[in-house]
Amino acid sequence: MTDSASQTGGATAGLPAELSSALAQMAGLVLSRETVDTAVRLVTTLAEATIAGTTGAGVTIADEHGKRSRAASNQLVEQADALQYEFDEGPCLTAWRTRQLVRIDDTATDSRWPSWNSAAAHLGVRAVLSDALVVDDESIGPIKVYSDQPNNYGKHDEKVMSLFAEQAAILLANTQSLQQARRLSRQLTDALRGRDAIVRATGVLLARGAADQDAAFVLLSDAARRSGRTVQQFARELLAAVVAGNADSSAT
Repeated sequence: MTDSASQTGGATAGLPAELSSALAQMAGLVLSRETVDTAVRLVTTLAEATIAGTTGAGVTIADEHGKRSRAASNQLVEQADALQYEFDEGPCLTAWRTRQLVRIDDTATDSRWPSWNSAAAHLGVRAVLSDALVVDDESIGPIKVYSDQPNNYGKHDEKVMSLFAEQAAILLANTQSLQQARRLSRQLTDALRGRDAIVRATGVLLARGAADQDAAFVLLSDAARRSGRTVQQFARELLAAVVAGNADSSAT
């Protein structure tokens, strides 16, 4: 995480002034080890504050399993984004798929995505700037800003968005990887604990007369199925019952 934060911090040299604070806050989030959802919300908030004239901003990222994490700064962004998925067209989906920055000067006159542009203009979205979040040559999602004023974004805003998206992609990919590693660690720990419980439970059944280890496991599995529990759950309950029974015997 320190290396990623150093990358972000070192990248601020020579950038437009409006990006300095945003990048510093993103670097701080990497160090604080926050969750993916927290990171997506922060990036969305910073994008709205960083790019002038923006009415709302949004971010969508997807992991390797296709699970999406989204954030929108307001209801307008949520509605405009939902329409893109409904029509399967729009500047953000195009930016995501092509890994190219997309700019709409006026949804009322732009003809590239007729269904979405018409609906977006009706909502009050007039200008759009969207870019892909790319890490290791993989597009993990789009980031976008909307304005209620036509021709709000220009070449300078394109540069700011591109640089912002580069650093945001690093942050979100690192946070996503950290959260996945934590989840895998928890799953592995749970699996090891469950395996230990099963081994001990089969030992109890062997002591109660099961013919061998395989027979004890079959008995455990059958009992778990009849009770509507997993083998691990039933094994833990059996062990808990044995401990409680031993405690009662000691008390008497």
